Amino acid sequence: MSWPVIVVTGANSGVGLGICQRLLVQLISKSPTDAQPHYNFHVQKTTTNDASFDGLTLILACRSRQRGEAARDKLYQFADEQVCHLEILPGYDGHAETFRKHLTIVVHTVDLSHIQTVFRFADEIIKTYPYVSHLICNAGVASFVGINWRLAIKQYATSWVEAVTSPTYYTQEVGQLSQDRLGWVWQCNVFGHYVLFRALKSHLAKYQMSTGARVIWIPVYYDPTDWQLIKSAHSYESSKFQMDLIAHQLDQASLEDSDKLPTRHLIVLPCALLGTFSTMCMFFSFYLARFLGSPYHLITGFKAAISAVHLCLVPLACLPTVSSTEFDDSDPTATVEVGFRYVSECDRWGKERVGTMKLMRSKEHNKQCDDLMDHCERLFTAFCEAEGRSLPS
Repeated sequence: MSWPVIVVTGANSGVGLGICQRLLVQLISKSPTDAQPHYNFHVQKTTTNDASFDGLTLILACRSRQRGEAARDKLYQFADEQVCHLEILPGYDGHAETFRKHLTIVVHTVDLSHIQTVFRFADEIIKTYPYVSHLICNAGVASFVGINWRLAIKQYATSWVEAVTSPTYYTQEVGQLSQDRLGWVWQCNVFGHYVLFRALKSHLAKYQMSTGARVIWIPVYYDPTDWQLIKSAHSYESSKFQMDLIAHQLDQASLEDSDKLPTRHLIVLPCALLGTFSTMCMFFSFYLARFLGSPYHLITGFKAAISAVHLCLVPLACLPTVSSTEFDDSDPTATVEVGFRYVSECDRWGKERVGTMKLMRSKEHNKQCDDLMDHCERLFTAFCEAEGRSLPS
């Protein structure tokens, strides 16, 4: 079949669950609104939009099978409610029922902090499905252990919006290791997803529909001497920066391979959202920040998912590209524009939209990225050898 086979890591809650729900809303409709290139950053060109599908295989990649199955049941119920809503609309054409008949939602377990389970997950996917059309690297962890209240009060007093958008007052555990004796946050957020992509790379390449396969990376400062982020007191933020570097590097390498339809690597920022917070104080903080002009407080996972879902469905020809970059040799820290992050935004009233942030890189960043990619590939090779696996191309 030609319909999508989409893998979403961390799909049982938060933004991951929101991405799954939004995908269902869009694909149950014959004309998905999130697939339309109507934002200012789009390249205006005539292109065929193939975002209408009669079916979908949605793979929930979760650590807990129990929580994954609960999310699967919730998503099936959500899909049924969407079909019932569309059936009563004037001019209904039956597409929603056809899509629902061909909708398959399955749970496969994977723990990104244990590479053996990542390989096992990839083996299951390759054996069970003919290809993968989208890999959405959403799962992530943070080692927050407390709040520096003095710093929190100062940041809130100075800038309320900044305090709830880019808080600097959280304290994080330092030196936390994974089961594989690597930096825990780094492995869960960065290396685990890198291994997952490398293990599924050939299966992504099998999806040769005109839309092409896509990998969505859901990611500031970075110490290249501590690339596993074991010593860093800001491992969560640093892991997001590393994901920016890796995704851009992989995208450039894929575009340079002209022998076949490239697998695109796209960087998404769902931005600040309320998620599982339940106190009225946090609700007030986020809504007030949005009223004061912050576009980054979408509150719900469904709204925050708009950028990831848009990049899954919009024609790739409509996304902007950046020509080859020339860095300033005299100043290795001087930055130039090399691409874009795609950002979930909203207006004061909560209407969601997709925006962009420029992705800036310097010659020094390029060197750091080359070193980081080399570290990841060497580790990947070592794990393959330890497992007695042949190294994927």
